[in-house]
Amino acid sequence: MTHEIALNLIDVHKRFGGSEIIRGVNLAIRKGERHAIIGPNGAGKSTVFNLISGYYPITSGKIELNNKEINGLQPFQINRQGLCRSFQVTNLFARMSVFENVRCALLWPMGYKYSFWNLVGRQKQLNKKAEEIIEQINMSHRSRIPVGELSYAEQRALEIGITVAGGAEVILLDEPTAGMSLSETQHAVDLMKFVSEGKTLIVVEHDMGVVFDLADRISVLVYGEIIATGTPDNIRNNKAVQEAYLGEVEEV
Repeated sequence: MTHEIALNLIDVHKRFGGSEIIRGVNLAIRKGERHAIIGPNGAGKSTVFNLISGYYPITSGKIELNNKEINGLQPFQINRQGLCRSFQVTNLFARMSVFENVRCALLWPMGYKYSFWNLVGRQKQLNKKAEEIIEQINMSHRSRIPVGELSYAEQRALEIGITVAGGAEVILLDEPTAGMSLSETQHAVDLMKFVSEGKTLIVVEHDMGVVFDLADRISVLVYGEIIATGTPDNIRNNKAVQEAYLGEVEEV
């Protein structure tokens, strides 16, 4: 794994009115690593994701993607710089099939953009790529099923597939295993490992089993501040982290 930096947050602050939610976050994510951000409810984890992906403007500081400043860009512009993300709540086209959802995600990155005169059903390369992604997430048998008929776990797996469909090098997943059973969670972890191979993966996750299984490094966010960053063993044995957050899961 390289120590080149894929994503760098430098003294990032975010205020909502008079409340400072993110208080000087410094975080350097290495290229090719799987990095988890953990912390108690209300710590600001999803806010950090929204700042990185451009859904909220930062109040002060700097965010760099592959050494290029991205704060101030719109979400679609950041996406085109090579970053994609999922959300806590699934965001899919329920009446469209699994195949159609994946194909939609591929239109822009494969160069179709606003070419309205191209009939997507005739685009062999586009359709082949969509089928390949569906096979990667083990959903070929559900390819023509409307997304609204999928189980919750299947929808989350599909969203992971759609998130990586654009070929972005930096992937943000926000609580990807929330609401899953143990077997569904393990499948999701295996899927995340597979689709993030050779890419940079950043995950916000509450399930410590997932975190310690998946992450190369972990950052702990408490009340808008990073209090520790390190390997799973470092974080597990960090007394400040145990006191602030991990006390109830020391046995994980």
